[in-house]
Order: sequence, then C-alpha cells, then structure tokens
Amino acid sequence: MIIKIAGLSEGSHSYQFNESVNKLELGSPFSENITVDVELNKSHNQVILNVDLKASAVFECDRCNKVFEKKLNPVYKVVYFFGNEPEDNIDTNIVYLQPDADKINIAPEMRDYALLAIPMKKLCREDCKGLCPVCGTDLNEADCGCEKNGTDSRWLPLMDLKKKINNN
Repeated sequence: MIIKIAGLSEGSHSYQFNESVNKLELGSPFSENITVDVELNKSHNQVILNVDLKASAVFECDRCNKVFEKKLNPVYKVVYFFGNEPEDNIDTNIVYLQPDADKINIAPEMRDYALLAIPMKKLCREDCKGLCPVCGTDLNEADCGCEKNGTDSRWLPLMDLKKKINNN
C-alpha cells in the first residue's frame, strides 16, 4: 500500500485501497478484504493522512461461545514530517521521512490499527446473557430453570467474616 508523494501537488488528495488480509499479514480473525479511504493533505514540509479503515472479523462470543461477524471501523491520523527524527520523539502518530522521500508505505500503520480495533471483550450483542453456569444452556435462547441463587461454599468463610465485621 504505497502512496507516491514525489511530484504530488500541495493540497488535498483522496485514495482508496482494497487489500486482502493475507497481503497485510493479518489472517485470523479478519475475513474478506480490508477497505481503506485515505485523505492526504500535503504541504511544504509535511503530509497528513486521515485514514478510515473498514474490516470484517469473525469472533467467538466471550459469554455464549457463538461465532459471529463484526465490522471494525478504526479511524486514525498519521503525520509525516520531512526531516530527521529528533532523539526524544515519543509520539507514535508522527513519522519522519527523509527529505528526498518519494513514497509512503501505509501498510504497517493499517495493520497496527486493524489489530488495535479488535475489542477486548468480544460479545455477539451487548445484552448477551451467556451460558448457564450450572447446565450450560444458552440463556439467550431459553431459560433453563436452574437454581442460580445458591452460594458457592468456598465463599462462606468470607461471608462469615463480613457478618462479624458489620456486627462490630
């Protein structure tokens, strides 16, 4: 995913890419192709990319174990400066290019932001009820009728301690 910047006039330019997940070295859980809309703004000493990435991924729900597909849509900005990188550069959204650079490879940033878009908690839907801890029934589909109010005997000593503290 190369954008040629040599000879590019100053101002705003639009690009669209459609790449396979294999070419970007993403693989599972990503499926289909990744579509990227790039708005490039070039000035004398910098290039600013506003990127809108669209990807599909297949996950297994953390609560009910169902397989589901989710659309991911990270939006990010990367600033490229022409010149030498300062020693104390800590900003990850600023990249320094050699003054004679003629192209920008956006594939590494695309890969990173696609991976960062994977949710930490993968839910098939926000109100997923999960599985019954007693019988394993999917509570989204049916109510199993199991007794869920019972207290695990391992917690009884702590509950006794709590009662003693509250009584004092």
